[in-house]
Amino acid sequence: MTDGGARDGGFVKKTCTAMSDGRELIYFDETDDAVRVLHDPRPPAPSAPPSTIRYDAVLGEWIALAGHRQERTYLPPNDQCPLCPSRDGRHTEIPSPDYDVVVFENRFPSFAMHSPSAEEVTPAGPPFLERPGFGRCEVVCFTADHYSSFAALTPERVGTVMEAWVDRTRAMSVLPHIEQVFCFENRGEEIGVTLSHPHGQIYGYPFVTPRTRRMLDSARRHRERTWRNLFADMLAAEVRSGERVVAQTSHWTAFVPFAARWPLEVHLYPNRRVAGLPDLTGEERADFAEVYLDVLRCMQAVHADSLPYIAAWHQAPVRIDRDLGYLHLQIFSIRRAPGKLKYLAGSESAMDAFINDVSPEQAARLIREARP
Repeated sequence: MTDGGARDGGFVKKTCTAMSDGRELIYFDETDDAVRVLHDPRPPAPSAPPSTIRYDAVLGEWIALAGHRQERTYLPPNDQCPLCPSRDGRHTEIPSPDYDVVVFENRFPSFAMHSPSAEEVTPAGPPFLERPGFGRCEVVCFTADHYSSFAALTPERVGTVMEAWVDRTRAMSVLPHIEQVFCFENRGEEIGVTLSHPHGQIYGYPFVTPRTRRMLDSARRHRERTWRNLFADMLAAEVRSGERVVAQTSHWTAFVPFAARWPLEVHLYPNRRVAGLPDLTGEERADFAEVYLDVLRCMQAVHADSLPYIAAWHQAPVRIDRDLGYLHLQIFSIRRAPGKLKYLAGSESAMDAFINDVSPEQAARLIREARP
């Protein structure tokens, strides 16, 4: 199936197909005349065993159990990358010999729609609660170039990635059981990346994640006290201070948060409050590409070393508390100095009490001074 749509400054052609094992694959192309291979000639891969989720009654959080992920592909040689295009007789996850942006269902998903039914999950009885791991996990390949990176993309390509995020957020939000859609990128082996090709992921969770729940609880208390939105007030306060702002345009503001947990951490907010990616206007989406590339490149230039990072989109849940949320992107790195990483040791891992080695004001200054 092929369709297309205009975006601010360009056109995105969407072409849907299925892999040999039935997983969905979608091409997002920047020209209307792009022709992509739809047939996957590989024999069907075995279906991933279903996952389950268990409830931690002490912390009030759901934990996913997906043992099949132990078998996922781990740092293959560059010429065996499964995210590269299919070329020279070697068939990968992407059938075409080239692509712009492509999205497909993860072969080793943490959550899947084919998880066992509630009747198939053996009830253990209180306080033990276990449920099917319903949900969806997708891979987003940003470019066919194995040796590139998100920071090396053109603004046009970032716009195409944005259209893919928007499209998949909409699609996942209407699926049964999914309560939150999370778009993110892990970059660098130090972060735990198992495939070095430039890519991100999208999770459709069957629950509201713990961090989002805590943020929304804080936002609810703030609204009860002030009748205002917590995230909007935080953004306004950072803009008034200016000390930690690293970039600002007519549509977006990027700042190091006052209580940053990580040595390098930037939050990127649209200046207009929206709940999720689909709510952004064409102008806001286009402007995002420019400001995010600027921020990411500045963060990379702070240290004469690699920048292992996570870029995480915080969207409001699908069904609840959308009036409390405020879409924003969090980018953070565990790099605290050249050759040195920030490890989550005793205080962070056991107590969830962060200790940052770099003050937010110093981090903001380093990022601003890294701009050419």
